[in-house]
Amino acid sequence: MLKTIHGSALPWSAIAEGFVCGTEQVRFASAAQGIFKPAQMRGVLSVKTVVPKPGGRVWYHDQLESDAKLATATDTLAYAFKGTNPDDPQNRLLRGAMDGRLPIIYFYGVAPGAYEPIFPTYVVDWNPSDLSVKLAPKPVADQATLWMPPGVEEQRYALRQVKQRLHQSSFRERVVAAYEGRCALSGLPELRLVDAAHIIPDSDEELGQPDIRNGICMSKLHHAAYDADLIGIDPDHRIHISERLLELHDGPMLELGIKGLKGQVIRLPREDQLKPDLERLALRFERFKKAA
Repeated sequence: MLKTIHGSALPWSAIAEGFVCGTEQVRFASAAQGIFKPAQMRGVLSVKTVVPKPGGRVWYHDQLESDAKLATATDTLAYAFKGTNPDDPQNRLLRGAMDGRLPIIYFYGVAPGAYEPIFPTYVVDWNPSDLSVKLAPKPVADQATLWMPPGVEEQRYALRQVKQRLHQSSFRERVVAAYEGRCALSGLPELRLVDAAHIIPDSDEELGQPDIRNGICMSKLHHAAYDADLIGIDPDHRIHISERLLELHDGPMLELGIKGLKGQVIRLPREDQLKPDLERLALRFERFKKAA
């Protein structure tokens, strides 16, 4: 339900609001704690990794293994204990989740105040010497298998899915924030209707990385048209419309929402380091011209 309302990444306000259990309001997570057990529950409900605001401070200790390590060394995610005492009550909660084979929610920070929920996630190793646990996400399955930790193949499959989702979610949040939540072409300010469009598709291993300068905030309509090379943006940030669309005449959405943008300059982020990469724009514009 929350993802339907807010999209992939959830704002902290939605997580903090929680849910109703019986007559009580139960929080999903705590702002001050990475490992969270609601008073109404016997065991841990969630763990959290944050992206602090610029100059901000994380009030608890946590970590996620680097992508390189995840890709080559393990099929799990690493999550650090609270502090350095393995017997801290919060750390023992993670041991309890492992022993009880209980699914938990991993709220992974993709931007300041925005979290991608990974559920179900299982604690599959509790390591006091390393002061960390290993978390294994599980592919969404039917309710009959919810209470069963994932097997090795499930772990590998789920981790690939999770990493891709986290990359894309983080990319979207950073790009949308750089454009202050507005479509760079139309100015549309509704967060639920804008995306982060790749300039160079992520299938390109060299230039298609989820780098903020490889993204432009666009409405879902303009994003689809850009991906289909029906809209082009040149290195001077000027908008071009394909002849195919210019020849069509079919109502105000097409006339004003797309064709009316021809020759306009897109809205850019205020900071230079957040603006689209000119080399990528030039390469993508060449593709547009060939497709036109």
